[in-house]
Amino acid sequence: MGPKPSTDVGPSWSIVLKGVASDGFSTLGCSLCDQLRPRGRWTTFRGAGHKYNVKNPIFRSSPVDPHYSDYLIFEGISVDEAGKQCYLDVHVAYKQARLNAIEYLKNFGYTGEQAYMLLSTAPVEGRVSGVVDIPNACATLAIPTGLFEKPILPI
Repeated sequence: MGPKPSTDVGPSWSIVLKGVASDGFSTLGCSLCDQLRPRGRWTTFRGAGHKYNVKNPIFRSSPVDPHYSDYLIFEGISVDEAGKQCYLDVHVAYKQARLNAIEYLKNFGYTGEQAYMLLSTAPVEGRVSGVVDIPNACATLAIPTGLFEKPILPI
């Protein structure tokens, strides 16, 4: 059956465990959506799946400040640390982008652990940038430069 629901999750906890909402759509954490909706983080368009023939929920994010417009972007491809080609593996590509960002931030006084924690908590943007360039997949990690008190752009 799964874990006992906590009191802050509410009655929809069993829907999340089953993974299917009452309307037949995957919930992607329905109770989580219900918890966050009153706080204004995102809106779920209920019933939009049926109307627009979409299988999964459609979300709209609410305005969240601060907004960043300047990013430093790191790229990774699907070649692991040992130089092994991991044919179109986007997980390896994103890991390489993260490792590149961590190594770069170490040049600005951060330890590897601090850089890792920064990337884990900051509003970074991770994207799969390409899986068509055989044999490499490409992923990028964008860090908002406005997070830093000192400039971190390459000279």
